[in-house]
Amino acid sequence: MALPKYYGFYGPFLKMIKDGQVHDIKEIRQGIVQMLNLTNEDITDRLPSGKQSVFDNRIGWAKTYLKKAGLVDNPLRGRYILTEEGKKALSDADIIDDNYLKRYKSFREFTSSEEIITNTTETVNKSPEEILEDSFKTLNDSLAQDLMTEIMKLSPTDFEHLVVKLLLKMGYGSGIDADALVTQASNDGGIDGIIKEDKLGFSSIYIQAKQWDPARTVDRPAIDTFIGALTRNHANKGLFITTASFSSGAKTAADATNVVLVDGKQLTRLMIAHNLGVSVEHIYELKKIDSDFFEDGI
Repeated sequence: MALPKYYGFYGPFLKMIKDGQVHDIKEIRQGIVQMLNLTNEDITDRLPSGKQSVFDNRIGWAKTYLKKAGLVDNPLRGRYILTEEGKKALSDADIIDDNYLKRYKSFREFTSSEEIITNTTETVNKSPEEILEDSFKTLNDSLAQDLMTEIMKLSPTDFEHLVVKLLLKMGYGSGIDADALVTQASNDGGIDGIIKEDKLGFSSIYIQAKQWDPARTVDRPAIDTFIGALTRNHANKGLFITTASFSSGAKTAADATNVVLVDGKQLTRLMIAHNLGVSVEHIYELKKIDSDFFEDGI
């Protein structure tokens, strides 16, 4: 089945603790998985950031909203118990969703401050973190497109310098230009740049940088030619980085050697991640209660 929205877990969560006993959150999660016949894929699919599963995120917001409405209580860390209002909800309500929880003032006050409950289906269907994650992904996707537009305006030589700067930003070499070089535009022997693999310079990575149409596909012959250039230079490791994409044949050729492929999408993602060609406009911090701080004594 499709993974329920966060409010779709209200009923299952309450049913898991309907006996009135205190239950551990891990036990509740496991019970819900069995109750709804969720698959491993259902519970392991992650938010765009990759830091948390969508399942855990929605369960987390379900218990938060149920607690704010007064349907569950949290007597101990990570443990939950059904309240009298929770018992009434299970016995009286056909559907327990946000509209049902809005009858409770505490829930209305909590959600109105977050602006989560609106008249738009898309917003109501998602938890606050999902909305933030989706917005972040949308903004980054748009930034990546703009970044590629700027990259394609560079000269081929400037593109090669861009690739070397990115590798330096990523920690290759010792972070200084002396540990990387861009070869001459002519007679480069099929090698566009060289950078030390580590700060001590035990080995080097040979680079092929191709600023090609993003709609183009790089096929196997281009990779075979690069592998040949590595062999002539007695190089063990190579990086083929391009603004285009790679065919399955190109990937197969690279997999059989010490050649790493980076396509246009990955290039822009790496530039964003390492703040190359972009600047930080805002930083938002998402914080939570430090339970250890309060439990260990002040």
